Amino acid sequence: MTAVSTATGQIDSSELGNVLVHEHVFVVGEEFRENYQDDWDEDAKVADAVRDLTELKALGIDTILDPTVLGLGRYIPRIKRIAEQIDLNIIVATGVYTYNEIPFQFHYTGPGLLFDTEEPLVNYFVKDLTKGIADTGVQAAFLKCAIEEQGLTPGVERVMRAVGQASAQTGAPITVHTNPHTESGLVAQRVLAEEGADLTKVVIGHSGDSTDLDYLMKIADAGSILGMDRFGLDVLLPFDDRVNTVAELAKRGYADRMALAHDASCFIDWFDPEAKAQAVPNWNFRHISEDVLPALRERGVSDADITTMLVDVPRRYFE
Repeated sequence: MTAVSTATGQIDSSELGNVLVHEHVFVVGEEFRENYQDDWDEDAKVADAVRDLTELKALGIDTILDPTVLGLGRYIPRIKRIAEQIDLNIIVATGVYTYNEIPFQFHYTGPGLLFDTEEPLVNYFVKDLTKGIADTGVQAAFLKCAIEEQGLTPGVERVMRAVGQASAQTGAPITVHTNPHTESGLVAQRVLAEEGADLTKVVIGHSGDSTDLDYLMKIADAGSILGMDRFGLDVLLPFDDRVNTVAELAKRGYADRMALAHDASCFIDWFDPEAKAQAVPNWNFRHISEDVLPALRERGVSDADITTMLVDVPRRYFE
């Protein structure tokens, strides 16, 4: 058993319960919001999030991992305010989300740069994990980076190596946004391992966007967790393909290397809310509990395997 930091304090890993490993409470560009989103109602948005997450708890989910980091609008005071009003654990992350360039705050400072210092990203990540984020009193409990279709650009590689180093120093687990169609999960595994990260404590995110069993098994055979974590994003891969892939992998003995989620949010400013609801009507926190789990059971996935994916794998991720 291991202590795990949440937005309202530490709990024991045995108390995590049923876990969705990749959900966002808010994805909001705070700089854009402050300057241009003149219809923002903070109290209403918080109330909506409290409602959605209370509903999720009633559907049997006890914990969500929120990988909202720099680049996605992480704002912990809002998360803390929401977490204090619900009976569901929110576990927050540290890291940087970029597909290309490193943020400008780090362009000129770091090893071999104009201001030649040790890697500041590692120091920031370790502080978030061990001391807390800003003055919120909330500690991050895992790390996040990304590698997309653009591949291992210099900015992406620098973030990823810093994440690997911070994980090696602290033991904190990692989730990686990947594009499975370019097999970027394999690149992430290589880079993170080179920095000393334990691949058994790495979720290769968005693996559920693929039906390529050979690729997925290669990721799992190297020890990492397959993030089958975009249920509801049927425009990227249809529902039946997602469910059938999980069912087949479970049949082949990989339930202990899969974790489930939607990659949904209470609010995201990337899309018009009405257009989003029309394009991806199932992209919400209810979908796994109401639709995916029954479909998995219909395809022969046992309750024991479902418990493994929702309870045992996330718990092992932290332990």
